[in-house]
Amino acid sequence: MDISHLRHCQATPHWQKIGPHHHHGIAIPLFSLCTANSSGIGEFYDLLPLIDWAHVIGLDVIQLLPLNDTGEETSPYSALSAFALNPLYLQLSALPGIDKFSILQDLLKKLALLNKTKNVQYAAVRSQKQEFLTTYYTLMGQKLQQNEKYQFFLNSTPWLKGYAVFKILKKLYLGASWERWPESQNPINDELFDQIIESEKELYQELCITQFLCDMQLQEVKKYSTLKNVFIMGDVPILIARDSADVWEHRQIFDLNYSAGAPPDVYAKDGQNWGFPIYNWSILEKQEYRWWIERLQWATRYYHMYRIDHIVGFFRIWAIPKGNSSQDGHFIPHDKNEWIALGEKILKMMLSNCEMLPIGEDLGVVPDEVRACLKRLGICGTRVMRWERRWNQDKKYIMPQNYNFDSLATVSTHDSQTLQQWWRDCPEEAKLWAEMEGWTYQNMLSASQHRKILWDSHHCGSLFHVNLLPEYLTLLPEYCDNNIDEQRINVPGVVTDTNWSYRLPLPFEEIAQNDSLRHLMIELIT
Repeated sequence: MDISHLRHCQATPHWQKIGPHHHHGIAIPLFSLCTANSSGIGEFYDLLPLIDWAHVIGLDVIQLLPLNDTGEETSPYSALSAFALNPLYLQLSALPGIDKFSILQDLLKKLALLNKTKNVQYAAVRSQKQEFLTTYYTLMGQKLQQNEKYQFFLNSTPWLKGYAVFKILKKLYLGASWERWPESQNPINDELFDQIIESEKELYQELCITQFLCDMQLQEVKKYSTLKNVFIMGDVPILIARDSADVWEHRQIFDLNYSAGAPPDVYAKDGQNWGFPIYNWSILEKQEYRWWIERLQWATRYYHMYRIDHIVGFFRIWAIPKGNSSQDGHFIPHDKNEWIALGEKILKMMLSNCEMLPIGEDLGVVPDEVRACLKRLGICGTRVMRWERRWNQDKKYIMPQNYNFDSLATVSTHDSQTLQQWWRDCPEEAKLWAEMEGWTYQNMLSASQHRKILWDSHHCGSLFHVNLLPEYLTLLPEYCDNNIDEQRINVPGVVTDTNWSYRLPLPFEEIAQNDSLRHLMIELIT
């Protein structure tokens, strides 16, 4: 099987290792991890034992959700920066110098109690981590500012100043959107930046040092995973929050008269309004796509591969006029004859300016011409097995072994029901699957049937085979408390405390030592 056309960027020998063999992996949000070193939420260095475990088993892909700073939001897709990392994920116990200060040790012990909650408690974690970071900066900030690596980071990171100034202003205006700030704070220029930095020197340095430490930790994770021949797959959402540093500082490349969403369909009869602004692609083209290129090249510091969220949006986006419902939206460009040319131009720009291997999230209603374009460009698509059917014929399932090889197969996503939930809640679809497998349908998926579907996902025609880690843990009684609804990561369009809060049932060190799980994983992928 030749996949040379899939690898557009061979700038480093590392990418020559991808090769034509099948790649197996697991997906897990970083916030769901927990180790003995965690502080209430999964942290960057918590990925190290996961990488070791994957390496021993023979997995070579770890897929993550976005890791960008989301401020007060819990959704990793509501980032207030396309570049800055989320300080919640900084491993506090690994910071230099903390062992010298008893106050920091006391704060760590307090945070460690938050590891014991069933789900991530964002408000408490955020508050206590911020207290720790401010205290840490007070004690160690002056020394860290003298660090040569920090000075280089401070002076060579183009997005850092705008991000830090935005965060300062958000704090000064009590979290209000930049669109409600005084007009005097909205001209984006060096004079305004310098004035704010001068008046808030300490806060500015604290924000910059925090990003430096996050950057250092996640880069070390990537280096370690490279040594272990495990690829880290990041997630680059197509859109960015309206109330973000990027939209505030670069608003000319966004069209704030519209918000992006999705038209009405069988899953959402009223459509969807995501609230994110759409791009002004003509302005971006005049700027030679500088913002997008910088975004992708920065992400290369952390990831070997990346999922392109809502890839069809590069061809055409459902644009909803400000203040209207999603039913009042329309596609931009208006002329469908322009869609393929636009998307192909943008994706070629991304491919030629980034060494990461892309995986397209091409789920939902996607025109055939778009998928044909992705195939021409060598961009793998995504195959969620329950949605792979002959929709234009008999609506029966496509046999997994017949999936196109330039794809990533999975049994579920962070936005979907788990496999067990789907089988229970969508009996007509499950019956069709049972018919394909030659099973007698029952409303609960048995362990052997669950195992067989996972086996199918790892032995289908796709090049990549990646499933959420909880889908495997369900097969082990010690990790399953019979409440299958608690394993779902997100229910789109619904605001609840349980969204984005799923945590693995035990610290990962204990999970990694489970021989039954290790044998199960090896049997499924070989």
